[in-house]
Amino acid sequence: MKLLAGLGNPGARYERTRHNVGFMALDAFVGRLQAEVSWAERFNARMARVRWRGDDLILLKPQTFMNLSGLAVGEAVRFYRVTLDELLIAHDDVDLPLGRVMVKRGGGDAGHKGVRSLMENLGSLDFARVRIGIGRPEGDESVEDFVLRPFDDSEADMVTEALKKAVDAMTAWVAEGVSAAQNRVNRRERQAAPKHPEGTPCPETHVVSGPQDREEVQ
Repeated sequence: MKLLAGLGNPGARYERTRHNVGFMALDAFVGRLQAEVSWAERFNARMARVRWRGDDLILLKPQTFMNLSGLAVGEAVRFYRVTLDELLIAHDDVDLPLGRVMVKRGGGDAGHKGVRSLMENLGSLDFARVRIGIGRPEGDESVEDFVLRPFDDSEADMVTEALKKAVDAMTAWVAEGVSAAQNRVNRRERQAAPKHPEGTPCPETHVVSGPQDREEVQ
């Protein structure tokens, strides 16, 4: 059994916001499966079970608001006795440019309160994560306002492409594990990254988000 969770905020007002790209990725993954999925309310989350290519999958969208995502994921992990090797989380990442996707295992929360909540409830971040880049705000806009803003129409193609890459990562993880997902997605992303004049890829930044003042949704 494997558990895949997408992070986001519940409710129509947040549906297409940048912070909800984890929900979007899970929906896109379901579309790729071409399987009949029935969602139910459980573990303070929307949950579905599906069998795909011999694997029993638990799909989870926490409905606790972003900052408490770990409560829902932790409850499901404990109920189904899922190990960290059997857990994947898809979430937004302001430290990656819009459209870029990277697969990671372990590391820190980099200021992401949903990821921090997972750490608090699971006791570790030693599981697979699909980091979906949403970029950073320009000018004086705060990170808190930026992540709660819907994607612009001009960004639609980049978001669609990012979701395709996220689903590639998720399907590779289910079929072959985290190393295969990293090899498939990260290598391609690094090759496509903008280059410095010297020809080396631009380094990723790991800037911790600024002041956090909207505890219910950030």
